[in-house]
Formats: sequence, C-alpha cells, structure tokens
Amino acid sequence: MALKKTQKSLKRWTKQEWGYVTKGDEKKPRRKRGRYLPKSVRKSLSASEKAYTNRQKRKASAKGKQRAKYSRKVRKKVRRAR
Repeated sequence: MALKKTQKSLKRWTKQEWGYVTKGDEKKPRRKRGRYLPKSVRKSLSASEKAYTNRQKRKASAKGKQRAKYSRKVRKKVRRAR
C-alpha cells in the first residue's frame, strides 16, 4: 500500500538530522535547553533569530509548558523544511 502525501511528509520530517539550536544544550537540564530543530532550519536562522527562539522556548519551559510558539520568520522556515 502506497503512503499518502501527509505520511510521506512525516517520514521525511523524522529522517532529518535533528539537534539543538545552541551547541551544548543537550548537556543542560531540560528546563534550560533551547529549541530542537532540523539541521536545515538551524542553518537558515540568523544569530538574532536563534537567540530569540531559544529565549522563548526557555521561558515557556520555565513555566512548565512543553511547547512554545514559533515567531513568524521561524515558522516559515520550519514549514519549508517539512
């Protein structure tokens, strides 16, 4: 049985090389870690975008939330990577 379009997209999404935006975050406690994104998105972010998205993620984590919303620019880049 062939995969549907959405299933193919999800398969590609999971096969990407994932990592933290800031090096060394994997060694930090969970609440102090930043964004976890695919390599293609991490490369396309500017230094200020990386800093901003990490601040937002850490702020949400400190409040006990699992998710933090992306900014508009980062959201576009993440969508393109899917």
